[in-house]
Amino acid sequence: MDQELIKDCVHCGFCLPTCPTYVLWGEEMDSPRGRIHLMAQHNEGVEMTPEMAGHFDACLGCMACVTACPSGVQYDKLIEHTRPVVEREHTRAPRDRAVRALVFALFPYPRRLRLVKPFTRLNRRLAPFLERVHPTLGALAELTPPRSRVRPLPALVRARGRRRARVGLLTGCVQGAFFPDVNRATARVLALEGCDVVIPRGQGCCGALSLHSGYDAHKFARKTIETFEKAGVDTVVVNAAGCGSSMKDYADVLADDPDWQQRASRLKVRDLAEYLVELGPVAERHPLPMTVAYHDACHLAHAQGVRAQPRELLGGIPELKIREIAESAICCGSAGTYNLFQPEPARALGERKAARVEETGADLLVSANPGCTMQITTAMRRLGHPPIPVAHTAQVLDASLRGLGTVR
Repeated sequence: MDQELIKDCVHCGFCLPTCPTYVLWGEEMDSPRGRIHLMAQHNEGVEMTPEMAGHFDACLGCMACVTACPSGVQYDKLIEHTRPVVEREHTRAPRDRAVRALVFALFPYPRRLRLVKPFTRLNRRLAPFLERVHPTLGALAELTPPRSRVRPLPALVRARGRRRARVGLLTGCVQGAFFPDVNRATARVLALEGCDVVIPRGQGCCGALSLHSGYDAHKFARKTIETFEKAGVDTVVVNAAGCGSSMKDYADVLADDPDWQQRASRLKVRDLAEYLVELGPVAERHPLPMTVAYHDACHLAHAQGVRAQPRELLGGIPELKIREIAESAICCGSAGTYNLFQPEPARALGERKAARVEETGADLLVSANPGCTMQITTAMRRLGHPPIPVAHTAQVLDASLRGLGTVR
């Protein structure tokens, strides 16, 4: 844990109202400044007790505190440096180690994820039983989205009209396995805006889930860099907030290897909304007469600072109205694997977010992260709220550019 970064915190408290766990519990040690105090204690020789590890585990890593901090405290780096220390020094119960091993043997591997899709309906029925076996298994069964048909994407989607750029598309693990239509919509939108879209075969995990949980992400990062270097693209476009955040941090992840750090620095990564605004629109927007609520994914808004661009893209669609969600800076509780390993607070945050979404009265919720989509959809279903369909920004743009009249 970097003592110099720890010293930046002046314990002012501006982070408190933005921290989801502090909002839930009002516990100082479950706030960013409280956790920084624990980091300082550990550096001074205090052992990693189960209680200390529990406070670190309870952090979602949402980075809302980074946005709120007037002193520029790099809490994102502090918590990412702390997670591996927890995994090295804290001995988890055998059943907790087992379920963590299961999650990380499954989620970073798209082919393995696709194998569990046929069992999604069974999972829902088994959720109460699995919950009694282990809360993580119950959460996993509850969160799994309905089965969807996956049609393989071509290796290249050619630009419509004059070619303006050649980009690579990260298909992702959860996005590719559970939300393949988002990737298809992303490729179509980029092509309609004049991009050749290269979709490399055999893509793997970008390493986001491992990195955000304190596990080694080096091999995932190196493979992803190598994959898109070989693709010969100008930019890698990412449509999942957590993946984009991690890929933009590759130079820090690989800082102990100068060669790979340089290769990481040369890799140009952009979120889809960020890239489309930089590129500028050329395709005609057709009307979508509907009201949408836009959800700020934490790793898009706080980690990447991408807030205005999605709203700008949605605002450019004729007849579409945007409604803001109250408490938009408070995390929905997804946070990578958080809703699996900390299901109780995750559910509380998910239900809080679902209630705020319902208050908007929107026809459609727009989310730019698959984890958020699963989390909020599950919370709405659990609360028995009237179902509000959820779509990715790419799907809304796709419907407008193709003149569909509605989002399918």
